[in-house]
Amino acid sequence: MSTYALRRIWQLVPVILLISIGVFMIIHLIPGDPAEIIAGPNATDEQLAALRQRYGLDQPLWMQYLIWLRNIFSGDLGVSYLNNYPVAQLIGQRISATVEVALAALLIGILIAFPLGIWAAVRPGSFGDVLTTLFSALAFAMPGYYLLILLILIFSVHWQILPPSGRPDFADDPVLYLRSLFMPAFTLGIGVAASLVRYLRTALLEVMSQDYLRAAKAKGLSERLILVRHALPNALIPVVTILGLQLGDLLSGAIIVESIYAWPGVGRLTIQAIERRDYQLLQANVLFIVIVFLVVNLITDLAYGWIDPRIRRNL
Repeated sequence: MSTYALRRIWQLVPVILLISIGVFMIIHLIPGDPAEIIAGPNATDEQLAALRQRYGLDQPLWMQYLIWLRNIFSGDLGVSYLNNYPVAQLIGQRISATVEVALAALLIGILIAFPLGIWAAVRPGSFGDVLTTLFSALAFAMPGYYLLILLILIFSVHWQILPPSGRPDFADDPVLYLRSLFMPAFTLGIGVAASLVRYLRTALLEVMSQDYLRAAKAKGLSERLILVRHALPNALIPVVTILGLQLGDLLSGAIIVESIYAWPGVGRLTIQAIERRDYQLLQANVLFIVIVFLVVNLITDLAYGWIDPRIRRNL
């Protein structure tokens, strides 16, 4: 198991290197000159040239990439163009907000998907199965930003029971914090549940059709015991995969939801960096998102061995 983990970690190095090249090149293809945005519309050519020299924007693109890569390996993510603040600190200040809403969304998604998925799989073709399929289809079809706007109109504008935006400090007012967390977390959680419920239902139906479960039922074991002890653990492998992908997506920053709700996470920071052509901040944000996906994927692979001993023996 440890050998497999070390091998998988080592495989991440060339992947991250190749992705860093792609991230750097694509970001620098975005129209606009950071020097013009920093200096303003009335800047002279001399001022623009001085700014480009100061931030290394006058260097060839390949040289800019090598300098950026060298700084990353030395632990320096650079300084934001617009406020001269270290990029690492800017991201560090926003990570906690994104982690909070991501974990809350994942919990909501699990609490919705597991009861519905199990209900649908245990009684295929029943009302519960139809209801689950309808929920999944509607949740997939509805864009997250539309659902969030709808929730704001209902709970904040019409009923006025939840804050329309922002993230208050938990230490100052825990109740207000939880009320503020609900709408962005619920919006993202519905998307998680839509994917999770379909995979859970399919996986359970496949497992419950196996001969060993029919044999267990013939021996007189209760349906609840068969489901909890045998069917559900064996159906968790594809579900864990989806959970890992969803968690990576959520942790990387739900850009649209954070922007609409003014939730100060990594996603909103990414939008601000795009608007300001802040290359240093944008490059670090996108690289952070990629690394989160890769790390969560690694953790998901390692979790397979914990769930299924047969996989553990082969690692």
